Amino acid sequence: MAWGTQGQSAFATFLIICPTSFFLGILFSLFPYDYPLLWTSAPCPPEAFTNLEYHLKFMHNSPLIITRLLHTVIGTGLLGFFIKLYRPSESNKLFDGASLMLYVVGIIIYGANIVKGMRVIASGKFDVDIVKGESTLGTTSVVPGEEVPLGKEDSLRVMAATNTILALVLIGVLVLQAGQWYAERKDGQEVEKYKEEQTAKAESRGGEGSKHRSAASSKKKN
Repeated sequence: MAWGTQGQSAFATFLIICPTSFFLGILFSLFPYDYPLLWTSAPCPPEAFTNLEYHLKFMHNSPLIITRLLHTVIGTGLLGFFIKLYRPSESNKLFDGASLMLYVVGIIIYGANIVKGMRVIASGKFDVDIVKGESTLGTTSVVPGEEVPLGKEDSLRVMAATNTILALVLIGVLVLQAGQWYAERKDGQEVEKYKEEQTAKAESRGGEGSKHRSAASSKKKN
């Protein structure tokens, strides 16, 4: 692989890992809010729901520049995938293709669950209307046309569970990128080892040839 291609791949990997790690950092900052709701057997105190609700409302009502920066970071990750998948190798098709699928799944989770859920929580209206019989955040599985409200506490638990699912998806992206680095590193080591063996064989053959030539010349002199 040419140096320019290696440098391009490394830069594209940087564009993928940085946004993914950035989003994991955001989700980690939400973990103290999510932990009492999902990850402990102790009764959840009422203030835990209040804290998460106020935090989500604060995030939803943040200035528009915050949302634009967030979407720019999302686009940066997609740009990294497009760079790596331009004229892809077998390694790119396997690892980067799977990573891109997980990244897109994360975007879908963000748009379908987190954004809509934050809108519902910010509005305070937890009885979500049913459209064409499909249940959205704030409802459980229902028959077409029926409305079954899901309370504020259950809605906040859904948001906490969504954060966990999204974190697992993003960790999967990092694991695949690390797997690709390890596989390419091992391949490089095998190639270098093979080259060293071939060089050693060529040198040994050259040494034997020079010995034969010197022996033949000495015989001619005699």
